[in-house]
Formats: sequence, C-alpha cells, structure tokens
Amino acid sequence: MAKKALITGVAGQDGGHLAKLLYDKGYEVYGVIRGQLESSHPRYKAVKSEMPFLNLVMADLTDLAALTRAMQEIRPDEVYNLAAISHVGYSFRDPILTAEVTGKGVLNVLEAIRLSGLEKSTRFYQASTSEMFGGLDYNRPNKGYAEDAVFHPRSPYGVAKLYGHWITKNYRESYGMHASCGILFNHEGERRGPEFVTRKISKAVARIKLGLQEGIELGNLDSKRDWGYAGDYVDGMWRMLQQDEPGDYVLATGETHTIREFCEVAFQEIDVEIEWQGEGESEVGVDKNSGRMLIKINPDFFRPAEVDILLGDPTKAEKVLGWERKVDFGGLVKLMVENDLKLEAL
Repeated sequence: MAKKALITGVAGQDGGHLAKLLYDKGYEVYGVIRGQLESSHPRYKAVKSEMPFLNLVMADLTDLAALTRAMQEIRPDEVYNLAAISHVGYSFRDPILTAEVTGKGVLNVLEAIRLSGLEKSTRFYQASTSEMFGGLDYNRPNKGYAEDAVFHPRSPYGVAKLYGHWITKNYRESYGMHASCGILFNHEGERRGPEFVTRKISKAVARIKLGLQEGIELGNLDSKRDWGYAGDYVDGMWRMLQQDEPGDYVLATGETHTIREFCEVAFQEIDVEIEWQGEGESEVGVDKNSGRMLIKINPDFFRPAEVDILLGDPTKAEKVLGWERKVDFGGLVKLMVENDLKLEAL
C-alpha cells in the first residue's frame, strides 16, 4: 500500500513543492487548509486545480479537535508541519496570532498525533527556521550557523518558531516519537508570496520591464541572507523522515548575498544595470544607462529589531542525508524573474 503523508500549510510555497514531490514518489497526499471551505470556494478550487491529486482536509492549527479527527481518520505515515504565520514583518504587527499558530500550533499537531495513538508509527517533520538564530552571537566568521549554534530570535516569528522547535524535541525525547526539525535558511522560488522581499523584487522587475510599474521601494538593502531554492529544500525534508533515527538538520547554501545584490542580479535579467547613488535612507538605485530611478528606500520597511546576517552550515545534512542543492543564487533569481515575466504578461 502507498504511504500516506499529511501536510499542513499545503497551499503555501513549501507545501506545494512538497506535495508534488511526495506524489511523484507514490504517496497518497493529504493537505490541510484552513476554514470550512466548500468545493465551490475559490481557494479550494485553486488548490485542487494546481494539485488535483491532493486530498484536502479542513482543519486549523489552532483547532486540536479537528487535527485529532484528521489524524484518526487518515492515520498518516508521515506528517509535515509547514503551516505558520511566516512573514517576519507581519509577526510584529500581530504577535499574538503568530504565537498561537506558529508556536502553539506545533504543539496541537504533536498532541493530535499522540492522542490518536500514532506516536510510535507516524513520523513528524517540523519546519524550524534560521530566524531562531537572529543573526546575533555570530562568532564563526568563515562558517554559518550549525545545529548546535546559539539561538537568539529577534522577532515574534522567530520566538514562536523556537517554541515549536523545542516542543518537537521534547516530544521526541518524552514519547519516543520520530520527530525531526529542519532548520531551513531562506528558500525562495516561483511559488513565494509577493509579500516576501525576493518575490517583491522579481515581480517588480517584471512589471517594470513590461511598463506596468515605475519602480520599487525597499527597506534595508544590506541585510545578508543565505538564499536557496525551495524546490531543493523540500527534498531535504523528505530525507529527514527516511532516516532510522530522528534528528535536527540545517538546510542552507553556505553563502550569503545582500538584498542589494538580489536587486542587481534581478535587473540584469532585463538588461538593466543598477547604479547606486546617495547614502542611508536617501540612497537610490538608478538605471545606469538612462538615469531613471528604479529603487528607493522606505524606512517603513525596516524591522524594529534588524537581523543583519543569516548564514547556514549544511554540512550535517549533506553528509548524513546526502542532501544537495541544485539551483545556485543566480539560477534562483533568473527562475523567479522569468516566471514573473510570464505571469505579468498574461
């Protein structure tokens, strides 16, 4: 019989990539979406249109009873908890909801597995994040954060994720669950929501190329991130649950790039060379050939507590899981801009 996998957050970036990966591997795939959506609801229809193979489950991470019913009815072999209030900026605006969903929601999924008597048979994956490190206590100048690095989250999102990370480890140690945490550094792609800075940039570049937009406003251009392709990272999630023993793994590229660099590479895809002029909040990015201003700073986009650098060390995942990334930084940016050019031209 085919293995059964249940994915929370299946409508998100990682959920879509993972659902397709598991389906291609022969799994019977179930996906949790929020609310009591009828089959005629636009959101329901959109998810089913993209992934017709998906069995949709109506539940919510804040609803333990609904999650428990789902576990009892499906009895999944693997559960991937990808759902979260995942936008760092939004977590400052609604920290309570972030705590309820991104933090306590993990506990609800774990409890649903345990209350259903599946703690010895169902393998669990928790989507942890590099935001738990917070970019502080960075004393490894030539290496990134590994699994044993010090945590110091700098946002309500990071704090909530850290709770989810530790409660997963606690259930692993207390109940013998095969529960693993993937500490994923920034991973992007064509499915990324437009509220995230990488997709905001790639979409704006496409719209500027097509004459649909004049320019783009951004926050801190010098934040450094370890950016990889989401399609590569879901393979790592699956590999974690195939191991004989559970564990925690960093998935990262081992290199950083600034938002400034992301902009430059993205604009190169439409044959525009960005030249930077001015300093601080008055800095702008202009088309070197025409002098047209394309990028400017908006202080409203700065975080209350900034994370200057996030760099991961994927050595353990590479050695133990045999995981590797296939898309490099330039390939990632190219993929995103080309995808948005197609979408915006429709």
